[in-house]
Amino acid sequence: MTEEDDIPLSPLANAGLPGTLPQVKKTLLSVGLDPQRLSVNQLGRTAHLAAIPPWLRRLLIGVVLWIATLVAEHLDVSLPRAGQMALELLLGLLILQASCQALVSATERLSARFRWDHYIAGTFAEILSTAPELVVIAFLIPVSPDMAFLVTVITIYNNALVFSLYSFFLPKDRRGMFVMPTPITKAGTQVLIAGGSIGLILGLVMLTFTASDEPKNSISSLDLVVTSVVLLSIFSVYVYTLLRNYAAEEEEVRKVLEMSDADVEQRIGLVYLNVKPSSFAGIAGLFLVGVAGAFVGGSLVSSFAETMLDELRVSNVLTALILAVFAGMSEYVILWQSHRKQEYGIALANAFGGITQVMFLVLPCTLLGIAFYQIQVDGSHPDLPLGFSRSTIFLLIFLFPTFYTLSSLLEEDHTLGLLDTTIMTSIIMFLIILLVTYGSTLS
Repeated sequence: MTEEDDIPLSPLANAGLPGTLPQVKKTLLSVGLDPQRLSVNQLGRTAHLAAIPPWLRRLLIGVVLWIATLVAEHLDVSLPRAGQMALELLLGLLILQASCQALVSATERLSARFRWDHYIAGTFAEILSTAPELVVIAFLIPVSPDMAFLVTVITIYNNALVFSLYSFFLPKDRRGMFVMPTPITKAGTQVLIAGGSIGLILGLVMLTFTASDEPKNSISSLDLVVTSVVLLSIFSVYVYTLLRNYAAEEEEVRKVLEMSDADVEQRIGLVYLNVKPSSFAGIAGLFLVGVAGAFVGGSLVSSFAETMLDELRVSNVLTALILAVFAGMSEYVILWQSHRKQEYGIALANAFGGITQVMFLVLPCTLLGIAFYQIQVDGSHPDLPLGFSRSTIFLLIFLFPTFYTLSSLLEEDHTLGLLDTTIMTSIIMFLIILLVTYGSTLS
């Protein structure tokens, strides 16, 4: 509801949001619309309405500590190597997380300015939240293109594991189940099958070349570009399908409840109730802060990775696993915070988006970055071209059983129960153990 609007809140405006009236729920259920599965959510958080939101405080702390380390380095004052590495990783992740929040907040404020529907704003905010990850990958590619690839793909497994574990904590019905949002059980399961199939095809092709006398034993830059185009094409159609489904769902809700223009305007106002009104200049400033913070955080994380590989000689898979786990900590905290506030739709969207967006957006961008680096910057890098290593083959082939199992469980009555969660967690943990044990190669 806008500040200038003194009209009492319509009982229809918050359909699907907290506080939905019983008669509104009954009307929606009568036409097959489950209010608990509607995609509508309130964007932003009450804490972000403060003059100095929590993410800005974290960003300021991170930047101040980073500047302090630069001053100390200039004065020849340094920590022990282990302490310096830990500080680089923690500061990098702290700044990256805050930068991500700045970019998401900027997107929400821009959406509020244009009064976009919730599904458009939420989708673009979710996509833009991957920007810090892409910046980290951009810094990792010059250090080790192989490491950049491994971090990206292992992040997919980590996020799939988090999604499986989180489903255990969702409120259950009498059958011990939780009904998943419609977008996850429709378009979501389709892209999971596509991702698993592509991974299996690529892995089997590499395995075939490795086992034969064929001279091809690496991934060329053309291979990387073609694979990226395929993945990005699927992602584009996936986003279009999501927006189309969201729009159809919202249109049906408004039609069934016979919402007036005033009801619709109040509904949009409720979506942006926790989003701070800002000028275009302020929004542009938030974007710049987010991008600058992502660059600082990305450089610190890449420095940590370079030390792990070159000085400590830690295996590439284990290093990638460490980076992927720590890099995802902030997202896991946000997921848990959403769960505690009973914002299950937001939490599930973040958890599931961590799988699909990394697979179909971050991964192809990583491959394109490696191809560009190989062609335009340094084709003689020791990691280039990417070879058909055990870790690469394992990671790609294992995508199929992971995604196939997850999609099958989601399609089963559109629910996840205790047994489903146990199956998914066991499979992914087993695959990760196999990767670390047999897929590792020393850098």
